[in-house]
Amino acid sequence: MAEPKRRRWSQQVTERSDALDLEPGVFTLDDPREIALSLQRSAERSERRKAGPFHSAMSMLQFYINRAGANLPVKDRERLEMAKDELRELYGKPRRRPRT
Repeated sequence: MAEPKRRRWSQQVTERSDALDLEPGVFTLDDPREIALSLQRSAERSERRKAGPFHSAMSMLQFYINRAGANLPVKDRERLEMAKDELRELYGKPRRRPRT
């Protein structure tokens, strides 16, 4: 008898959380600006979020980066970090200072 397929809690959070209903493939988009715009649209539309739209969108983006961990290629991590800057710009928040 085959074992049932294990589901990770992070997948359940992404699929069923009260945070945001994301557009399909949002984190695979090539353009950081498009990722930020997609997250903004999702956050603005959501009626289930517990925080404001900026914090909800940023939290979902950071959640994805954290869950990918070491498996996330450097190029993808850089693209997603740029998406965070784009998201800050969309909401009129100051950009983070570069790490020294």
